[in-house]
Amino acid sequence: MSGEHAAAAARRGSVSLLVDCDTGIDDALALAYLCSQPQVELVAVSSTPGNVGAEQVARNNLALLELCGRPDVPVAIGARAPLRIPLVTTPETHGPQGVGYAELPEPHGKVHDVDAVELWVEAARSRPGELTALLTAPLTNFALALRAEPRLPELLRGVVIMGGSYYYQGNTTPTAEWNTHVDPHAAAEVFAAFSGLPEDRLPVVCALETTERIELTPGHVAALASEAGCTEPELVLPEQPEGRRSTASNELVRHISDMLRFYFEFHRRYGPGYVAHIHDYFAASVGAGTARYRTRMATVHVETAAPRLIGTTVADFRGLWGEPPNARIVSENDPGEAFAELVSALGGLARRLPDTPGRQG
Repeated sequence: MSGEHAAAAARRGSVSLLVDCDTGIDDALALAYLCSQPQVELVAVSSTPGNVGAEQVARNNLALLELCGRPDVPVAIGARAPLRIPLVTTPETHGPQGVGYAELPEPHGKVHDVDAVELWVEAARSRPGELTALLTAPLTNFALALRAEPRLPELLRGVVIMGGSYYYQGNTTPTAEWNTHVDPHAAAEVFAAFSGLPEDRLPVVCALETTERIELTPGHVAALASEAGCTEPELVLPEQPEGRRSTASNELVRHISDMLRFYFEFHRRYGPGYVAHIHDYFAASVGAGTARYRTRMATVHVETAAPRLIGTTVADFRGLWGEPPNARIVSENDPGEAFAELVSALGGLARRLPDTPGRQG
C-alpha cells in the first residue's frame, strides 16, 4: 500500500547505531537487547536527561554496557536540561536511580570527555550514510546535533524515534507522551528538520499506540529466566510483597527482574495492571532491523504553547495542512513476535555472560 513500509526481520544485515536514551527501565531493556545482537555495532550511547538526570543516565548506561559485556562502547553526556523548559524527571515510574529496584554494579568506565552532540556530529560526518540514530529519550541532544549539523538527515542512514501519541491517549497528560512532554521544543525542531525530505529519509516513529502493545507480563520474566538457564523459576507475581528482591542465579536476569518488579508495581498503581509497557525495546528492535512493522507517512505537529496541550503530537495523514510529510509513523507491529525475540535474545545473552558474583536477596 502507498505510504506504508514493512521491515524484513528475517534479513538481519549489519546495523551501526548511535543510541540516545534517558535510562529508564524500558531504555535499560532496549540497551541490553541491543548488546545481544551480533549484527549491531553500538557506535556510541549518549545520555539525555529525562527519566532521571543526565549524570545518572550516563552511570546507568556505563553499568549496563559493562554488565552486558560491552565496556568498549563510548558513553557521553550532552544537554543537562530541555531546550527551553525546566527538567521534570519520573522517579515514581522508574525509581530514584531510573532502574527500579535494581542495584547495578558501580561502573569501571568513565563518561567520554567529548560532548555527546560533538561526538554524534563527528561520527555522522566521518561515516556518511552508515549510521542509524535510535532515539528513546526526549529529543534534546538530537535537536542540538541538528543545530550543529543541519545535514544530519542526509548524513545518517536512518532515524528511529520512540515518542508521541497520535489520536491515542497520552501517558503523561491526557494527550501527551512522556518524551515529547519533557522537551516539546526539541521534538518540534527535529520534525521540522525532516520536512519535505524523501520518504526513505524520514524518521520512523514508534508512538504509544504501538509501543503500549508491547506489554510485558510476569510470564515473560519467567520465560526469560528459563531461557537464561536459571536454576530456579523466576516468579514476579502480583500477590508478592512490593519491593521483594530477586534471587535469580543469573546476574543479568536478577537485575532485569528487579527493574521489572518496580515497573509492574507502577503500572498496577496507575491503571493498566500488573504489566509493563516496554516502549523502548520495540524502538530498539526497529533500529536493529529485527522487528516487523508497517508505517504511514504523516506531517507531525508538536504543540509547544497551549498550557494543557504541551507536548501533544498531532499527525496529518491526509495532507489536509498542505505541508510535506516529516515522519513515518508505525501503524502495525506484532507483540507476539516481539516477545519471542526478546526472550530468546536476552536469555541467550544472559546465558553467555561470565558468572559474576552479585547481590543475592
